Amino acid sequence: MRGKVTDRVILFIDYQNVYKGARSCFYSQLHPPHTAGQVSPLALGQHLVRSSPYDRELAQVRVYRGRPDSTKDPKGYGACTRQVAAWERSDRVVTALRTLRYPYGWPERCAPGEKPQEKGIDVALAVDFVRLAIEKEYDVGILMSTDTDLKPALEVVASLRSSGGPRVEVAAWSGDNMHNRRLSISGTNLWCHWLNAESYDQVKDPTNYTLD
Repeated sequence: MRGKVTDRVILFIDYQNVYKGARSCFYSQLHPPHTAGQVSPLALGQHLVRSSPYDRELAQVRVYRGRPDSTKDPKGYGACTRQVAAWERSDRVVTALRTLRYPYGWPERCAPGEKPQEKGIDVALAVDFVRLAIEKEYDVGILMSTDTDLKPALEVVASLRSSGGPRVEVAAWSGDNMHNRRLSISGTNLWCHWLNAESYDQVKDPTNYTLD
């Protein structure tokens, strides 16, 4: 029987989703600077563990995001590379990157308003969330995203709880005038870490990674 020990936490971050959510919650201007919404994954994980009333330790933060193509967007690729390198200075941060998919004819000859898109990020996150739970790599898995495509992964891991599997939790931004959507699953009381402006101020990253 497992004695009372410190629970190992892994935070799973859908980075672009988290970034856009912070921008919508905490910035009122129409076009805030591109650094607005950036967070330090390690600081975010530490904040979630520190603010928990339970005995927990941050084992890992896993960040899932799209990466610009080095030939189609060398400036964006360079900024992404510098940002990821900053994250990975901590051995507790693991990144999963997939090259963005670009519209045909991008950028000059594509349809107006078309932009590069992330592809496969939600699948990669979902697979790892389930796989690491089955492999007993975490006692508490916190998922930060509003992407409902991730609900099946939450449901699978939550169903393992009755047989000694990990605890599943989610996190979401909460502004003065709005909450981001939070992920939930039917029939399960899924704990949500609501992160307000004060929390955001503790984990935000104002670094301009487009500068060499």
